[in-house]
Amino acid sequence: MDLPLDFATLRLIWWALLGVLLIAFALTDGFDLGVGALLPFVAKTDEERRMVINTVGATWEGNQVWFILGGGAIFAAWPFVYAVSFSGFYLAMFLVLSALILRPVSFKYRSKRASPQWRSFWDWCLFIGGFVPALVFGVAVGNVLLGAPFHLDGDLRSFYDGSLLGLFTPFSLIAGLLSVAMLVLHGAAWLSVKAERGPVLDRARTFGTIAGVLALVLFAAGGLYVAFGGLGYRITGALDVNGFSNPLRTTVEAAPGAWLDNYGRYPWMMIAPALGFLGAAMGLIGMWRRSAGLAFGGSSLSTVGIISTVGLSMFPFILPSSVNPQSSLTVWNASSSHLTLFIMLLCTVVFLPLILIYTAWVYRVLWGRTSTAALKTNPDLY
Repeated sequence: MDLPLDFATLRLIWWALLGVLLIAFALTDGFDLGVGALLPFVAKTDEERRMVINTVGATWEGNQVWFILGGGAIFAAWPFVYAVSFSGFYLAMFLVLSALILRPVSFKYRSKRASPQWRSFWDWCLFIGGFVPALVFGVAVGNVLLGAPFHLDGDLRSFYDGSLLGLFTPFSLIAGLLSVAMLVLHGAAWLSVKAERGPVLDRARTFGTIAGVLALVLFAAGGLYVAFGGLGYRITGALDVNGFSNPLRTTVEAAPGAWLDNYGRYPWMMIAPALGFLGAAMGLIGMWRRSAGLAFGGSSLSTVGIISTVGLSMFPFILPSSVNPQSSLTVWNASSSHLTLFIMLLCTVVFLPLILIYTAWVYRVLWGRTSTAALKTNPDLY
């Protein structure tokens, strides 16, 4: 059957859509994670902590839809990537999901008892539910840039040769801490938009400023490591962008510095790292000038820039193999079939706008600052 879009175009579209979904998750659920990580430090009293929780309480569940959509897109559009990453990184994913499961439990149980010890316990659970996923997501991205220790046999069965502790290398820890700093900045910027003016907001700005500085330093350090730390992979053989998916058909070699190749080939890609730095700087200026719009806009641009930098640097690689580069997964050799990608695109064209519309409507209806006074009058608040 002839389709209106060729295989290569659909692969490229789904690579871009995967990036959009991951960025959407970081922009929405990212500030939820950041607020959770900040909770024990920016709020001292029970009323202050309840107020901070309720800045995200009405929307955090809806924000997780982007995480689910991202996982679904990997499963349906990039089955090789799903199989290798979700099996090889199984323990890391289990750690993330365990931490994320703590969040709904903490939201629901925290106010069931008035005991300070009880509420403090669930506050720290919310901290874990924010800090741990942010850290592990960054560590995972760092390992993707380094290359994952897996290989494929002749039947395309994947074998993972690493361990959970092996994921925590110096570079992956830089990436993990960058992820934490990026999302804490985003969470502090969200509090500047949603929290009432007062001591909580002042503390959030202080921590947001620290996070912004760390994000700039760690992003620069990560960039230097990528440039001079021997990272990168390169396709060396003939490439059939419309061929059937079989990673073993692609000839790949480890090539230090190759993650910078695309910036020489496509100079417009420099926009991504520039946004990462400029956005974080804008966020810092917004914190200093007490401008909620500038702080949140800056942290959002920084998030978009940092995540885009990873994707654009690696293109067309999605998950390279450090132990057998020949097994590396790319945009051109690891996708679903031509027809599957096309049918999924049609579904996306229909349903993605609906998700955007109802999400925008929810935020519009629930917009406004959360206050400690509202805790006494609104029974729907946590």
